[in-house]
Amino acid sequence: QVQLVESGGGLVQPGGSLRLSCKASGSILSINAMGWYRQAPGKQRELVASITNGIITNYADSVKGRFTISRDNAKNTMYLQMNSLKPEDTAVYSCYARLLRVGVAYENNYWGQGTQVTVSS
Repeated sequence: QVQLVESGGGLVQPGGSLRLSCKASGSILSINAMGWYRQAPGKQRELVASITNGIITNYADSVKGRFTISRDNAKNTMYLQMNSLKPEDTAVYSCYARLLRVGVAYENNYWGQGTQVTVSS
């Protein structure tokens, strides 16, 4: 069994900051890539940022320079530091991890339940 649990969402004013966390737990052998998607009402799901098990990161153009993704491999935890937040960042943010489970011969993607981020004055 594998679980991804997000935390850190909430309501913040424009220009403010939030830090999201995503912790993976369970029968995990190794984690390859991790990342964050977001989906706003009426919009397509968007890849916000991703990070490999090394230091290779990738960001959506809309968040470059404002968001920073990082991970603590020892804790199987990923973070998304979001600064200079804008109303258009409002969405449900979901984390994923591409990982290898005990007893399974290949990697699969696993998802968290999502956390709401609302940017409003």
